Amino acid sequence: MRLLLVEDELDAARLTASLISQAGFDVDQAHSLSAARDAVTRSNYDLLLLDRRLPDGDGLSLMPLARELQPGIRVMMLTAMDDTGEKVSSFDLGADDYVTKPFQGEELVARIRACVRRPGSGAPKPIAVGALYFDLATRDVRIAGKPVILHRRELVLLESLLRRVNRVVSRETLLNDVFSPNEDVQDNTLDMAVSRLRRRLVALDAGVAIHTVRGVGYITTELLD
Repeated sequence: MRLLLVEDELDAARLTASLISQAGFDVDQAHSLSAARDAVTRSNYDLLLLDRRLPDGDGLSLMPLARELQPGIRVMMLTAMDDTGEKVSSFDLGADDYVTKPFQGEELVARIRACVRRPGSGAPKPIAVGALYFDLATRDVRIAGKPVILHRRELVLLESLLRRVNRVVSRETLLNDVFSPNEDVQDNTLDMAVSRLRRRLVALDAGVAIHTVRGVGYITTELLD
């Protein structure tokens, strides 16, 4: 599971991210509303941990964009604002949970686990391209109706490309989606992963092509007769 922690207090963000990482989650950080917007535009997340009082606005204003780009994303408010009215407003706008600061680490991790177990609000629709079918909710992959088993990295890479089918996907976006921040990624690691996936799709006659856009990234398209 990959989480985005939106918290402007750097020490609090560092400690919270460390706590969540120790529980087995991949965590990215954003310290402002604008940085969080960039993050949800570039990368896919299972859960958004969202502060309210950010230096450039109210964290709640991020929710519509996050839901539009990633319909299945869960949103947990993580804020010192403990007024009942604020909680009600957050839930009415689509928050899945609301945790007030200060919080107990064990409780936060338990609530994160419970939140990601629940179906997201508005399950994402499956993607069908050529003979390839990809269920974004279950990550079930089929080609011509037959199930296909992919390695984790191939699966995440394919998902990232298919979410932006017929659009150029930058190398930076793919690196953020496919590799965790702690991984030692060499210059050609992404290219090798794309090449392996491309060969696999050709061998399975998926009817999908991955084209290289030199110096920019990659684009997936449907092969037409």
